[in-house]
Amino acid sequence: MTVTRAEYCVIACAEAWRGDGEVLASPMGLIPAVGARLARRTFSPDLLMTDGEALLVGVDGTVEGWLPYRRHLALVTGGRRHVMMGASQIDRYGNQNISCIGDWARPKRQLLGVRGAPVNTLNNPTSYWVPRHSRRVFVEKVDMVCGVGYDHADGAPYHRIPRVVSDLGVFDFATPDHSMRLASVHPGVTVAQVREATGFDPVVPDEVPYTREPTERELRLIREVIDPQNARSREVGD
Repeated sequence: MTVTRAEYCVIACAEAWRGDGEVLASPMGLIPAVGARLARRTFSPDLLMTDGEALLVGVDGTVEGWLPYRRHLALVTGGRRHVMMGASQIDRYGNQNISCIGDWARPKRQLLGVRGAPVNTLNNPTSYWVPRHSRRVFVEKVDMVCGVGYDHADGAPYHRIPRVVSDLGVFDFATPDHSMRLASVHPGVTVAQVREATGFDPVVPDEVPYTREPTERELRLIREVIDPQNARSREVGD
């Protein structure tokens, strides 16, 4: 079966939680949510999922436990949550901006605001999802640091950025100075396209693999169980 770009993005997002064990998965956005639910149903069965309010829920929405706010904060600040957030800007060291464009004292555009990004990034693993890869998002230096990157995270015991997923490919920080590295491109995308759409020079290995193919079971779960309405294609088209 033909795999769509959106489905490769789902797979790439799901892989962010591989090997995490019993941690709270906090996906923000449609495709990350599909990815987290897919990971829970397949290779990461110990993931904890929440309804966003006060309950732990199973993959079908069945209530599995109570998650009061104080317990949620304990997970957040103790490295036992892995959140996947969005980014209005992100730079080579993983600093993320969701607050403003331009000088903070006189911004050109007001965005969402800092919100919980510093706590997320300093106290638990944080990955990122970017549905429209462009030089406006992947910038040399963010206008304001909201999510903390590797060059600002000295001494933070739980700080880790496992991956950045975009509609073009997957990035990690597996380099000596923790600068962003192109880990894979989605089928149909070239390294040249990624370079052209990125506002800095990412580390690019001599050979860049394609994002892995979904299994037949994973495709069935995505298409028939998790997202039968194909909402994913509205976030990432082909």
